[in-house]
Amino acid sequence: MIFESLDPDRDELAGMMASARDLAADFLEGLPSAPASTVRPAAEPFDPPGEAPGKFAELLEVFRAAAGNAVETAGPGYLAYFPAGGLVSSALGEFLSLLVNRFAGVGSLAPDLVAMEDSVVQWLCREFALPDSAGGFITTGGSLATLSAVVAARHNRLGDRHSTGTIYVTEHTHLCVAKAARIAGLHPDQLRVVPVTEDHRMDPDAAEAMIAADPDPFLLVGTAGSTSTGTIDPLDALAGIAERHGMWFHVDGAYGGGFQLTERGRAKLRGIERADSIALDPHKTMFLSYGTGVLLVRDQQTLRAAHTVDATYLQDLQRDPWPPDYCDFGPELTREFRGLRMWLPLHLHGVAAFRRALDQKLDLAGHVHRELTELSEVDVPVLPDLTVNVFRLREGGDEENRRLLERINATERVFLSSTRLRGDYLLRLCVLSHRTDPDRVTEALSIVRSLVR
Repeated sequence: MIFESLDPDRDELAGMMASARDLAADFLEGLPSAPASTVRPAAEPFDPPGEAPGKFAELLEVFRAAAGNAVETAGPGYLAYFPAGGLVSSALGEFLSLLVNRFAGVGSLAPDLVAMEDSVVQWLCREFALPDSAGGFITTGGSLATLSAVVAARHNRLGDRHSTGTIYVTEHTHLCVAKAARIAGLHPDQLRVVPVTEDHRMDPDAAEAMIAADPDPFLLVGTAGSTSTGTIDPLDALAGIAERHGMWFHVDGAYGGGFQLTERGRAKLRGIERADSIALDPHKTMFLSYGTGVLLVRDQQTLRAAHTVDATYLQDLQRDPWPPDYCDFGPELTREFRGLRMWLPLHLHGVAAFRRALDQKLDLAGHVHRELTELSEVDVPVLPDLTVNVFRLREGGDEENRRLLERINATERVFLSSTRLRGDYLLRLCVLSHRTDPDRVTEALSIVRSLVR
């Protein structure tokens, strides 16, 4: 099928959709048996586009082959980093959003679609027990959400005097905070690293003492699920410290925030409802495709105050309080409609389906911890708060543990990652994808058991 026009006719579109449907069906059917980590070096650069039209079927095959040469992040054996499930319903929503191609940076240009997106944000605000003044927006991920939060905090607490305010983090705070601070015009020496307790959480007593001695603290960052171990800081205690010292309290819930949908998660995240801002990644704990983050703020006017600018070429746009103008919430003016990738799965499957899936992941992570703890050959130094387990061989140094990880991943049934904790090399297993079921977890444990023995 060759297209002379930039728009296909009805039959041409049907043919394209049929081919894409077959690719999608084959891909989904093959996920359970697909290798978890077979990646070859890129053979050579791809050809540049030519002047003449190509054939859709041939181009689709090029894409199929390229997508196949990757770690299988959509499969049940992906237990590294933070799996993103890639719900089919979300992908279909994204296809439809890109097809209609609505501009969602200003609410008046697509008011119903922006209202649809805002309904998901407001639902999340209620889940986190934030006040009526709360709001936020869907971002491309936790890094952009964190950037907007840091800019809002800087503007709200420091105004124009950016050179002296300090941010408080720990060694386990995600690197996106330091990166956001740099982009926001702050210097590295404006970050203070608070010691952690024996169980790897921010030490609230140490934080209190450091902040009390600081003439200009403005931002305290708590972590709701660290990247290395999934550990949650004492959020309620940190919220109290921030309030006493007039600081903005930001919670990095990119990984762990989604567990607020469960009863156990709400108990572990107690205090998150006191945050001034919360970053979370639905592409982690709501199983959506990569590129779906959310920023929630206690008072959405703080976002507007920090990000709103104007220009004469925007004078024809109607700027109403609602539905929101997302260009006033972050750095983007040009912005696609992102709401359907979340709105459609939530309404199609129902919220209870997500709560059940997250509860299952917590159960499976607990099972992994118990089984690993019973292995005399390995040390399991951290009781998981959420779904990350870390372990290492009792006998052997970093090189032996690195080889163990390589042997586990070489089975191509599972793919694990590693981290370091107090200098020690640790293997890291994170159960999070909605496609990771009890059978795959049992298989992963069997692989570990056979290799350590």
